[in-house]
Amino acid sequence: MNKLFSALFFLFSIISALAQTKVSGQVFDASNNPVPFANVIFKGSSIGVITNEEGTFYIEDENNWDVLKISFIGFETQEIQLEKRVTYKLKVTLKEEAAALDEVVIVSGKQPKKNNPAIDILRKIWANKRSNGLKQYKQYQYDKYEKVEFDLNTIDSSLIDSKLFKGMEFVFDQVDTSKVTGKTYLPMFINEAASEVYGDNVINEKREILKGNKNSGFSNNQVIIDFVDDLYSDYDVYDNYLKFFDKSFVSPISRTGIQTYNYVLSDSTYIDNKWCYNIIYYPRRKNELTFKGDFWVADTTFALKNINMQASKSANINWVKEIYIEQDFEVLNDSVFLIKRDYFMSDFAFNKKEKSRGIYGKRTTLYDNYKFDKEKDPKFYKQKVYSFDEDIYNQDDSFWDKNRMESLSKDEKGVYVMLDSLKKTKKFKRLYNLGSILASGYIEFDDLNLDYGPIFSTFGYNEVEGVRLRAGGRTYFGQNDLWRIEGFTAYGFRDNKFKYGISGKWLLDKKSRLIISGGNRRDVEQIGASLTNSTDVLGRSLASSSVVGTGINDKLTNINLSTLAIEAEPLRNFVTRLSGSYRTLESASKTFSLDYYTDATQTTTKSEVKQYETAISLSYFPKREMTGFGVERRTKNDDFARLFAQISIGDQSILNSDFDYTKVQFSYTQPWAIGGFGRLYTTVEAGKTFGEVPLGLLSVVPGNQSYFSIYNTFSNLDFYEFVTDEYATLHIEHNFNGRLFSRIPFLKKYNLRAILGARGVIGNISQDNRNINASGLIYEAPNKEPYYEYSFGVGNIFKVFRIDFNFRGNYTDPVLYPDARKFGVTGSFGFYF
Repeated sequence: MNKLFSALFFLFSIISALAQTKVSGQVFDASNNPVPFANVIFKGSSIGVITNEEGTFYIEDENNWDVLKISFIGFETQEIQLEKRVTYKLKVTLKEEAAALDEVVIVSGKQPKKNNPAIDILRKIWANKRSNGLKQYKQYQYDKYEKVEFDLNTIDSSLIDSKLFKGMEFVFDQVDTSKVTGKTYLPMFINEAASEVYGDNVINEKREILKGNKNSGFSNNQVIIDFVDDLYSDYDVYDNYLKFFDKSFVSPISRTGIQTYNYVLSDSTYIDNKWCYNIIYYPRRKNELTFKGDFWVADTTFALKNINMQASKSANINWVKEIYIEQDFEVLNDSVFLIKRDYFMSDFAFNKKEKSRGIYGKRTTLYDNYKFDKEKDPKFYKQKVYSFDEDIYNQDDSFWDKNRMESLSKDEKGVYVMLDSLKKTKKFKRLYNLGSILASGYIEFDDLNLDYGPIFSTFGYNEVEGVRLRAGGRTYFGQNDLWRIEGFTAYGFRDNKFKYGISGKWLLDKKSRLIISGGNRRDVEQIGASLTNSTDVLGRSLASSSVVGTGINDKLTNINLSTLAIEAEPLRNFVTRLSGSYRTLESASKTFSLDYYTDATQTTTKSEVKQYETAISLSYFPKREMTGFGVERRTKNDDFARLFAQISIGDQSILNSDFDYTKVQFSYTQPWAIGGFGRLYTTVEAGKTFGEVPLGLLSVVPGNQSYFSIYNTFSNLDFYEFVTDEYATLHIEHNFNGRLFSRIPFLKKYNLRAILGARGVIGNISQDNRNINASGLIYEAPNKEPYYEYSFGVGNIFKVFRIDFNFRGNYTDPVLYPDARKFGVTGSFGFYF
């Protein structure tokens, strides 16, 4: 999250011309019961909304309207004369029709799945969906314009008069009212992007070329653009599941929709000379990731003409109080329906109370100038942009006048002016800088082109160092720096030693992403915390700095590591790396030893390992999306696989090293979206070391003696409990995203999320590597049977906590394993949607 959004979210917890006609109210029946999903429109227009579950609505338009028309099947249509341009808290009572038809179905409770005309139409939509839209053409191209806006909402007199905004009162000149929620809001940021999109359905390729980008007061900030792109990724309502905020919502057009939604055929009429049906839908159950709303579908083609989707208030999603979507489709050649306009609004808030303040995120996407079956060379879709183009972010007004598909409103134009003024105020600068520090962890010194931090690593503790203080920094000239230098120094008050680390990297060629890097670090490390040893010079394991743990953690190592590496990306998301490293390893604790025998008679020992190692690694990240053009880039998404393979060769003839060996390692991590059943994560790792090596160079099965839930470790293993020279591990974790708890009556209101996990390892250790051991530590590998654990977790506790209950599956014999931890509790903290 960038500095702008951090500043806005910091204000968030404490925190323009008006439309001509605004109306809010609530619709009841004769028994004073709310009427949900009633149609509310301005008479003589196509501008309308539907009431929510409580029968409430809000509608507005820039034009003047005199009559509000409210209708619902089974009730008489009522027209309300609007005497004022702004009418709030209107109460409307509908009368039942005197001769209501027998076949009319009132929208309440569960609707039938059989003999339901709405579901019959839904099945025809499924049957025809592949003959509609872009998929029926071999190639396609179109122009795309996207506008994203962020606003502080629920602006009232108490906020306007607060001391927080003293000296910044001018911002309230832009206050407006949301057409979806009826709340006042203050526009704070706007971003515009114009692009050309090309696609080929034959080779399944797509490319988007950005022609211009403009945002209010924060030009050239790629972090903002990435944040927006990730927050509001593209979607297709015809898909079974729609991903928003890392959650899979069941689409109302989904083939599984019959099991998830109630459907009611509400109306039919001509729209743009096409006979269309109106279908209302709403969830069958609460607390699931679903929508409510309605859609219009054309007869004969059964293609969508318009759809409105509003996330259920009970949906199990954090920090988002409202999600509202509108999509409009146009008719091409009298039969093909293509998307014309997409509007997406989300209300970010700490809680879902009606009066709570928050931030609106709104995206409007327009599509135009469709062209089809113009084939391009497949190489066109593989072309990449390797350099930052300043001109794209500095297009003049004439460009935007030509490429905007709808004009900016007076409010939106005012945001550009207001943000420029706001940035000049001292108070906003202070808030802006504080938000930046909280988001990045670094304190910026722009005049020196240096950042101090990360500040969250300033304090630490472990048994060897005691209290540990750390100070560090990095060079920073801009987000696309071609080189970067980082460093730190630390001091332990128990061992009375200074530690340090320094590293540098330089991007030599942008096209192949050829990078050289190197550095040196002297520090204390828990080398048994990961199977894949890192050659990151500044890396440090969380396990070696835990404040509290399940037992004494004295198995720490003093490491002096020097590394020189070169890497390249010859193909997209395929990274090759060649490194040479020299390290010395020695126990950092008096109660832990890395000693090994240096002779076959086991009479001479050595306590320090000196080792040079050459490593060749290959990494592949299919479907990973990166952004930035400098030596350091940012990852936009997290739903991609990670494949890693490495060969490490220890050479005794280089730098007077101690051992010759070859280590082969492989890992594969894959996230799986299981539709409405949540997300599954799997990781497979395997490795083998050829040659005779001591404890410090073996593969230690990663235990976890902290109370943190750390993926890819074994929660009920102590450090060095299992040591191997060949191994294979499997980690599985599935987050149901509320699917289970939403079906338990007394639990569903808490929006808890169930997480199930299982992990196992099998391995071996050669007799030669046992014989070399002089540490006094008894080596054991899980070679008799695979060691395994399983866990059950409860997430989303108070929206930020997760607790895992971990069970050890075997190796629990009290005689052989007297210190085995059969059960343990770990937890974690984080902000997740």
